[in-house]
Amino acid sequence: METAADIGKTLGDEERRLAALADLAILDTAPEADFDELAALAADILGMPQAALSLVDKDRQWFKAKVALPFEQTHRDIAFCSHTVALREPLIVRDASADARFSDNPLVTADGGIRFYAGAPLFHSNGQCVGSLCVLDSRPRDDFDEDKLRILEGLARLASRLMATRGERRKGEIAAKVVEATSEAVVAADREGQIVLVNRAAEDLFGHSSQQALGKSIELLMPDRFRNGHQKKIDNAAAGGPTRLLNTLVELPIKTADGRELPTELSLAPWGDNGSEGGFAAIFRDITSRKLLETDRQETRNFLDAILENLPAMLFVKEARTGRYVVVNKRAAEIMGYAEKDILGRTDSELFGPVGRDYEKRDAEAILSERPFAYESEHTRADGETFNIRTTRVPMDGPDHPRQFVIGIAEDMTDFRRSEAKNYWLARYDGLTGLLNRGSLSSLLSDYVSEGDPFAILSIDLDRFKAVNEQFGHPAGDAALKVVGDRLQELVGRECVVSRAGSDEFVILLRGPRLNDRATTLAYNVVERMAEPIKTRGKVAHIGASVGIALYPQDGETTEKLRENVDLALYRAKKDGRGKVCLFDSQMDAAVRDRRMLEGDLRAAVANGDIKLAYQPVVASSTTDVTSFEALARWKHPTRGHISPELFISLAEDCGLIEELGALLLDQACNDAVKWPEHLCVAVNLSPLQFRSGKLIQTIQSALNRSGLAPERLQLEVTERLVIEDTDETVTQLKELRAQGIHILIDDFGVGHSSLSYFQVLPFDKVKIDKSFIHEIETSRSANAIVEAVIGIGRQLSMGIVAEGVETEKQRNLLTRLGCSHLQGYYFSAAMPPEEVPAFIADMQAPPVRLASTVA
Repeated sequence: METAADIGKTLGDEERRLAALADLAILDTAPEADFDELAALAADILGMPQAALSLVDKDRQWFKAKVALPFEQTHRDIAFCSHTVALREPLIVRDASADARFSDNPLVTADGGIRFYAGAPLFHSNGQCVGSLCVLDSRPRDDFDEDKLRILEGLARLASRLMATRGERRKGEIAAKVVEATSEAVVAADREGQIVLVNRAAEDLFGHSSQQALGKSIELLMPDRFRNGHQKKIDNAAAGGPTRLLNTLVELPIKTADGRELPTELSLAPWGDNGSEGGFAAIFRDITSRKLLETDRQETRNFLDAILENLPAMLFVKEARTGRYVVVNKRAAEIMGYAEKDILGRTDSELFGPVGRDYEKRDAEAILSERPFAYESEHTRADGETFNIRTTRVPMDGPDHPRQFVIGIAEDMTDFRRSEAKNYWLARYDGLTGLLNRGSLSSLLSDYVSEGDPFAILSIDLDRFKAVNEQFGHPAGDAALKVVGDRLQELVGRECVVSRAGSDEFVILLRGPRLNDRATTLAYNVVERMAEPIKTRGKVAHIGASVGIALYPQDGETTEKLRENVDLALYRAKKDGRGKVCLFDSQMDAAVRDRRMLEGDLRAAVANGDIKLAYQPVVASSTTDVTSFEALARWKHPTRGHISPELFISLAEDCGLIEELGALLLDQACNDAVKWPEHLCVAVNLSPLQFRSGKLIQTIQSALNRSGLAPERLQLEVTERLVIEDTDETVTQLKELRAQGIHILIDDFGVGHSSLSYFQVLPFDKVKIDKSFIHEIETSRSANAIVEAVIGIGRQLSMGIVAEGVETEKQRNLLTRLGCSHLQGYYFSAAMPPEEVPAFIADMQAPPVRLASTVA
């Protein structure tokens, strides 16, 4: 029999403690004089009006004995003894009303409540603390000294031994009655192998009376062939050595008084203590009939076993009346999670608890059914693994009566159902983020339109997601998308539907009142949340988002029109500078049509060479000599007139023309510059998209080769947008260009996400301070300080500093005084067509002067 100590090895601390308490079998028992006297003795010796022997159960404390206490038990939460049990050492509370742990306790606040408490722990023999012996008073006590505490502890130890002795005595009495009443033959021997007990059933089985057997060697019952070496095994077992017979069932023949050998099944267990008192008890069962039956059926069983063991399906047979298993195959045992021997002879309720009762109900339905009864259910094994099982039950006649058994054959449907569920999930959800996929969104959108209730659709596009993929790799990009999906789901909760509709495109559907206000508020929350850095795979990504909003039905009465219009709103949001929110309006539709017409005109202009260059001079601040010209693209539309470069360059980027346009402008600039004096350079602006093609270096080299312009006379201007989005790839290309002698400038510095770290990793020759700072340099202390700081950094790093947008003499003088190396703006000249450049040079400066390489 498994003891509390054995059980405790597999349980948690509290479970082991409760198991030890249960092992004592003392809870809710009648009063016993020994314990009552011990409690009274504690109160008397220690001079206390109240005392108790308290046992702390799972949810209560119960008193086995008590003196002057008005209640039989209390809730564990308010029990002082619960603290003693937790501490596993004595606890003294001299004034409970002044102790923060107990001052609000109802046992304290009640009339005549507890003020003083002293408790010593009670221990089970396995070391678990099960309660305490305590003394109490309704007034505070300062006179409970160390001597009284030692007395209390001594009495607690006495109480612990008293409980242990009571438990062992009770078990012994029960065991003696069971042994004498059982139909199994029981024989006990001491450690010397001498028989000390023979019950009535053993007398009948072996043919020896107890008077004949007592005091004789256990060899009395052993056939001669087993006696050799038996005493040595007895001595070894008595000394604590291993024996294979303990706590197991083995078949062993015994010798009866008339000399016959009788097949028995033997179970051997130790008895007594670890000292000289004790030995081994054996339980014998006559298995003669079973052995005969086994012999008769062995061949048939072997044949059936071979079929059952190799059957891939789960097969079982139960006795219909009792519900006990009589046959299970290997596959059935695997799915049930038990060994076959642990299943046979038991019911589903015994094996599986409440779930097992459901199985038994289906057996009953099968017995009443006139046809095979099929049912699919989910079964969870003790180890937590879950199976989907489809079982067909059929009643089967037996040798004793019709429908004596229920035979069941079950198919394991787990893989099929999981695959089915996975396919269903994949058909509806995005595998990366777990959000609804594009197909589910389309279906839901159609449903919303069919229902006719107003709703809002928010289209969300990540602003710099491509850069994350290119800088950190696709695994980091996927991780970032998961974070985005989680953030969106957190923002909307259960109020909205969130979908991943594309690579970096997400959609939110919002229903309910005040759609305009709620959708706008939500959109700004999305923008704010997406602007927060995302940590992915050891990297920090800065993404951001733009949001377009359309409302049903005013912005479209069909799903197609709604999707088209929300895309237009998103497009406008992105064009407004990213990180923006835009609601659709009717003017957008006209604007998009107009933009598409302009796109067609731009394609024709590029093809016909209608995009021209104008040149604005850059002068040395100390001499006002021209050192270079910035090439600026110009387009004069036949009907619209001059088109802003910001508009048509952006349009070229959007429609895929930027690479072709950039190559044409580069050719023009090189061809024009080669005609200028050799000391003059030409600066050409590059789009970030030109760096992504992988052809930029080849394009630049071809332009230089065709024109004959020296690489040292070409300057390439890049923006902070390029630096932010494509750092690693950009650095590689810029370094290669610079190695050829080409100068690299960073344009519009200060208006983007400026960072001094750019200067450590990127090979700039000049920094161009944005004109917005120059316009305010005379009136703004902050603008003046920023310009002065950038100039100082340029000096330290041996870089030239170009101030754009110089328009007044005062600005020129101030910038020169601050140390700015180069100036550009209307003060010197507006941009001019290429044919006017030679005359301007002649007017502006004397014969060429060589500039230092750091400012060329």
